[in-house]
This record gives sequence, structure tokens and C-alpha cells, in this order.
Amino acid sequence: MSRPPTFVPPACARSRMLDTSRGAFAVLDAEPDGSPRGTALLLPGYTGSKEDFIAMLEPLAAAGYRAVAIDGRGQYESEGPQAREAYTQEELARDVLAQAAAVGGPLHLVGHSLGGQIARAAVLTDAQPFVSLTLVSSGPARIAPEQRDKVKLLSDAIAAMSMAEIWEAMRAMDTPEEAELNGNRDDLRHRWLRHNPHQLLATGHQLTVEPDRVAELAVVPLPKHVVSGEHDDTWPVPLIDEMAVRLGARRTVIEGAQHSPNTDRPLETAAALVRFWHGNGS
Repeated sequence: MSRPPTFVPPACARSRMLDTSRGAFAVLDAEPDGSPRGTALLLPGYTGSKEDFIAMLEPLAAAGYRAVAIDGRGQYESEGPQAREAYTQEELARDVLAQAAAVGGPLHLVGHSLGGQIARAAVLTDAQPFVSLTLVSSGPARIAPEQRDKVKLLSDAIAAMSMAEIWEAMRAMDTPEEAELNGNRDDLRHRWLRHNPHQLLATGHQLTVEPDRVAELAVVPLPKHVVSGEHDDTWPVPLIDEMAVRLGARRTVIEGAQHSPNTDRPLETAAALVRFWHGNGS
């Protein structure tokens, strides 16, 4: 579970609903002073939300970029259908294309973890709205075996328990360090309770069966950037390294970060994005 440092947006950002051809999505929309030199669309990961990018919004705006972080359908403040089939990867990718059209492009597309695989699917469906793609801690195919076991455990729990009961069960299994981080975070609990269980079931399954589509993505003529922390228990870092080579992508490793460099080291991660965008003339 990602842990954004706060759920309060910076002064440069406003919380609003983005109306699209596929419904309304909750976003944090950060704008720079003056005309933006570019716009980024930021997609969160499994069990995450737009707040996972909250500490990156101010530095991105300060560098001259508009940054729009979004809750996908069924995530936190974006309502979603009460049907698992509404959350196929194809449906989620088409949501991204509708979001891109509503924000206005061309866009730098950034996806963390699950969001990276949805971003990949969107680009493979239609790359036209985008000028670059950055995958943050998002691997070439399905997640590691230990993480597949965790997803199955969560899916079994969703079938038998309420979201509130699952939250309490997860907290009971926290290490002392995790308990200190999670114990007084009512905002994290509130986010968890607002996730649509059907979304978690569908996207969790996707993470356990995702095929390797790196060869397909490699031929898409977009500048690509692969970012991760020094350690990652969801996709091993050497696997992410190999994926970057196969994509011909720029590779950035964020020191001191693990699976969520956007929350672990947000300033460094924002700076890496800006360097990549600058290097591609935007």
C-alpha cells in the first residue's frame, strides 16, 4: 500500500472532477505560473490514488509543467460500476484516452505500478495523444510470485469480508514499523474504504496474469523512460533494468526508494521526470 505524506494538495493544485466522454474522474490539477511548457497525466497503482503523486505536484509545477493526477474508475474518489467486468484492462485504457482528450494534449503519460501497465495498454491502443511515456516501478509482465500470493489473499478476503474488516485485519498484521506509519492515518483508512472492491478484484487479477508486451511497446515511436527505486518486491529491479534495455528507454534508479519512489523520494522522482522531458525537447 502506498503512503502519500498528506492528502492535502499544495497551493498550486486544485481538487476537481474531470468530465470526459466516459464519465467523471477525480483529479488533482496542478498548474504552473504562466503558460505550461508541457502537461503530464499521472496514473496511480493498485490500491493507490491520485494522492500518491501529491508531493510531486509542486516541484513539477515549479519546473513549468501542468500535472494532472487522477483516480481511475473505482479508485478512491472516482465512482465505479458494481461489476467486475467493468474493470478490464481494455476499459481502463480507454478511460485513459478519454482523460487525455479532456485534459488536452499532447501529454506526458506517467504510470506507477498497475498504472504503468494501464498506461502501456492505452499507448498500444492509441499513442497519438502522448509525447512520452514513463513507467514508474512497473514491470514487463505479471508481478512476482510472493506478490501474486498477496493479491490472492486479498481477493479471497474481499469475497468474505467487508472493506472495514479487511482494513483491521491488515493492520493487525503490520510490523511495528508499519503500525507506526499506518496506525494514526485516518486518511489512508478512508481511501481504502472508498475503493470499489470490484476494481480491486479485477485489477489484482490483471497483475497476476499480465503478459509480456514489451516487444509491442518497443516499436511505438514515443520517447520512453523507466523509473524505479533501488529495491522493489513487486518486480525485481534486474527485470526492470532488462525491460528498459528492450524498450530502448531512458533508465533512472531513485536512490533510497523502494516500490513507490513517487512517495518515498518525490522530489528526486519529479526531478528525474523533468530531466527526461527536457531531454526530449519539452
